[in-house]
Amino acid sequence: VGDNGSGMHVHQSVWKDGKNLFAGDGYAGLSEFALYYIGGIIKHARALNAITNPGTNSYKRLVPGFEAPVKLAYSAKNRSASIRIPFVSNPKGRRIEARFPDPLANPYLAFSALLMAGLDGVENKIHPGEAATKDLYHLPPEEDAKIPTVCHSLDQALDYLDRERSFLTKGGVFTDAFIDAYIELKMQEVTRFRMTTHPIEFDMYYSL
Repeated sequence: VGDNGSGMHVHQSVWKDGKNLFAGDGYAGLSEFALYYIGGIIKHARALNAITNPGTNSYKRLVPGFEAPVKLAYSAKNRSASIRIPFVSNPKGRRIEARFPDPLANPYLAFSALLMAGLDGVENKIHPGEAATKDLYHLPPEEDAKIPTVCHSLDQALDYLDRERSFLTKGGVFTDAFIDAYIELKMQEVTRFRMTTHPIEFDMYYSL
């Protein structure tokens, strides 16, 4: 309470025939392939939240302040973006870091979903736009409003997952039946949380 939440930052790169496909001569030493991969993750981040941030408590961490990676942008120079490109001296180590996942996530589901989002970005050439060069935690309101954010609740994330699931079902990696069952299970958690009186409510309203 009142402190930073625990994240599960996921470092990713894609290799083929012993070559790191993320290494290139673009921004921060990234290839065009890597930029499209980032674009896919940013585009699908809100649907991904349902899997990478699968608890109602996950969204207590994903709030402005507390250095939480809520802004859907990428950068090599600051940790305020949800996608960071770590500095490496060897191109073989070129990678990206997705900073919004948390330890409640099932790693098998989360890593698979992130990969599918990234590959969808590559397949459809989804460019992520310009890198964030400013501290996203302290932007003027008019600039802040232009940058999309992660979901603010689990039920919002589940709604995005339901609507955007097609990138996950390619090749049968995820199935509609699985996603339907997952959403049903998680909505039961959302409903249970909503229907349970919270101690804070007693603190705020009991004496009225």
